[in-house]
Amino acid sequence: MKKLSIVCIILLSLICAGLVSAGEYKGRAVKIKMASEDIEGDFMTTWGQKFSDEMKTWSDGKIDITVYPYGSLGDIRDINELCQYGVVGSVFSDYGWISSFVPEAQVLALHYLWPKERAPEVLAWVMKNGKFLNILEKSFRRVGLVPLGVMWEDWMWITSKKPVNKMEDLNGVKLRLMSSKLLVEQWKAYGATPTPMSYGEIYGGLQMGLIDAQMNPIFADYSMKFFEVTDYFIKTYAEAYLGIPTVNQVLFDSLPKNAQEKMRQFWSEANLSSAKWIEEKNNSDMEKIKKERPEVEFTTFSDQEIEKMRNIAVPNYSNFSKIGGKDAQLIMDTLVKDVSDAKKALGI
Repeated sequence: MKKLSIVCIILLSLICAGLVSAGEYKGRAVKIKMASEDIEGDFMTTWGQKFSDEMKTWSDGKIDITVYPYGSLGDIRDINELCQYGVVGSVFSDYGWISSFVPEAQVLALHYLWPKERAPEVLAWVMKNGKFLNILEKSFRRVGLVPLGVMWEDWMWITSKKPVNKMEDLNGVKLRLMSSKLLVEQWKAYGATPTPMSYGEIYGGLQMGLIDAQMNPIFADYSMKFFEVTDYFIKTYAEAYLGIPTVNQVLFDSLPKNAQEKMRQFWSEANLSSAKWIEEKNNSDMEKIKKERPEVEFTTFSDQEIEKMRNIAVPNYSNFSKIGGKDAQLIMDTLVKDVSDAKKALGI
């Protein structure tokens, strides 16, 4: 009987603890549409759903977030605009497409900013300890948006119809990029012919010869079947694909402070676990590509070629100050310092 009483007390304590957690949210009930750039099962949609589940549990169901995969509410530019005007409450975007509204976000596209090794850890350190995100938020707020974090989605790969083994092989290659002035200037400097194009048009563009190559992380190359219309996958370590979970400013500011903090906390704490998740998915999707099309060749640029590209990219960082918006220089200097501080702290 004594043991049974102890068990009952423990169970009651756990239930009460759960009720306290669920009762932390004292605000009004809200229903939020969250538009994702990814299809079902890919990074933004999957982690958007994890965010939704966490907020629903924490708020005892009062914060109800419905995640809409790519194409449900429009194309990528459409959903960023819908969030800006409050038609949807949240969008999971990237530095390229959201730069049409927040040019300062392009700073995340600077080539060879992130180290080749342990880059997700560096980003996680920057998000937790750096000053960058707070300064970037001011730029987002100018257009009615609030960034909740920056998430690692792995390195970008070029997938091409033609072999690309060195930088010179990029000369004249019609390379599809996200819509970003900085990305265009960076790839132009290597000799490529940058061709911004909507996500949904890439497959057809490759099929019809409108473009020779495109850039995306492996999971997108598999889920969107780009490997069916390209034969060469090339990793240059130039550019990381980074997602930015974003909320409409009016909606965010209307929430109690503890709800705002909970939203930021979720993405900060998810940085490393989500990076591990996407690494495993990308490895799995690469194996699927190899199995479905054994003729596809995977190549990684040599250290010599990487250094050659880095020597072109880094001196051109000054281009960002011209096209990166009002606070471009401050934001760039802050991010570069944060990355440097992170590498020192992590012993890289």
